[in-house]
Amino acid sequence: MTQLMGRPILALPEDLGSRSPFADLLAGARTALLALSVIAVPVLGLWVLTPYADVTARGALRLSCALWLLGHGAPLTRGPGGAPLTLTPLLLTAVSLALLRRAGARAAARTPQGSGAWRSVLSLGAGYLAVAALAVAECSGTEAVLQAEPLTDLPAVAAVAAAGLAWGRWSAHGTTRPALPAAVADRLRRWETAEWAPPAGAAAVLRRTAGAWLLGLLAAGGLLLTAAVALGTAGRSATGLADGPAGILGLLLACTLLLPNALLWAAAYGLGPGFAVGTGTTVSPLGTQLGAVPEFPLFALLPTGSPGIAWQAVLGALPLLAGAVPALLLGRAAAGRSTARPWPPAAVAVVALAAVLATAAAAGAAAWLAGGALAAGRMSTLGPVPWRVALTAAGWSALVVPPGALLTRWTLSRTAPRPRAAATVRLRTAQLRATLHRLVTRLAAHPRPTGD
Repeated sequence: MTQLMGRPILALPEDLGSRSPFADLLAGARTALLALSVIAVPVLGLWVLTPYADVTARGALRLSCALWLLGHGAPLTRGPGGAPLTLTPLLLTAVSLALLRRAGARAAARTPQGSGAWRSVLSLGAGYLAVAALAVAECSGTEAVLQAEPLTDLPAVAAVAAAGLAWGRWSAHGTTRPALPAAVADRLRRWETAEWAPPAGAAAVLRRTAGAWLLGLLAAGGLLLTAAVALGTAGRSATGLADGPAGILGLLLACTLLLPNALLWAAAYGLGPGFAVGTGTTVSPLGTQLGAVPEFPLFALLPTGSPGIAWQAVLGALPLLAGAVPALLLGRAAAGRSTARPWPPAAVAVVALAAVLATAAAAGAAAWLAGGALAAGRMSTLGPVPWRVALTAAGWSALVVPPGALLTRWTLSRTAPRPRAAATVRLRTAQLRATLHRLVTRLAAHPRPTGD
């Protein structure tokens, strides 16, 4: 009886290699509820502090569910006319992805590679989507301020859940590459022996180069955003708009949720193409054209007019400085500091071109994620234009990374430490002594015969 009571009820036999699907289902629902609590706790706290009684606790819960769905990229509508709201608060997206990654990694660590691992991940996703379905149902009524659309919101949540869980499984087990056809594998082997082919380890260098370039752009955007906050009027705008401590805390919460979006907008501004705050508007280093914008503290940070020549020179130097670090990283790796010999110049150019394409694609995807719509009509266009950001990022990186990497490789290859003459003489002397020692040993082992 004691053995029966100590046996886990939700466990399957060990030959299946996984826990009970119901246990993974509960783990997925718990992950979704934990991500929901990140926004529900402050929203319910603000509802307690607000002096107005026209919003009920269920209304605050509906607002939390709507913001949670919006953090997954799910489009919502607002008002009786169904005005679209698609501006994704990327801070909630990052929190959801981090929690999903942790859940996926734990599930993958408990189960070996194979069908059992995928069964566990699918159960986690089903539990996560069950909570999403309840949130969509709660926000689908006419009494909801932000209304959900089940046909578009559930696929958006499913896409984020699949990305986070796959990320977790990849971090635990890695990725299994499918077998290539024989003709393709033979062609790749011939390419690997070509003069321009990068050596082994070039993929890791490519990831570091592209990551350093993107981090440099984010750092430039962070500097611009910090300067705008320090010199702008966001604080006075929040004080004028808020009505009491609850209103100030609500505006602070909204600005915090949109802080990653503002960082990406500032990075697009420093990169050159800028961003839009409504149709027919532009905010870029070349000039600012704005119409009427909503009263919001982050919009109080927008520049007015055209910046001066000195400010434009500073903005033009930011992408150059951001591209200097990846150029140095790629050039140092190509100089042969970690390999037996330097890379061929053609191989450096190939890796640099791949880094340019990777950074352009990542910059365009980030610009697409950071934008959206606040309403219909004029406010249906917010954020950077993805294709402009991608082209500008490709242009700046192509201007800095390939020539900088080739110059760094050439400089480090010329200044590489060479063995001194004394060390060479000592090495040759040691080799000569070893040869003489072997010769004497042979002669001693076979003495010359003597006559009678």
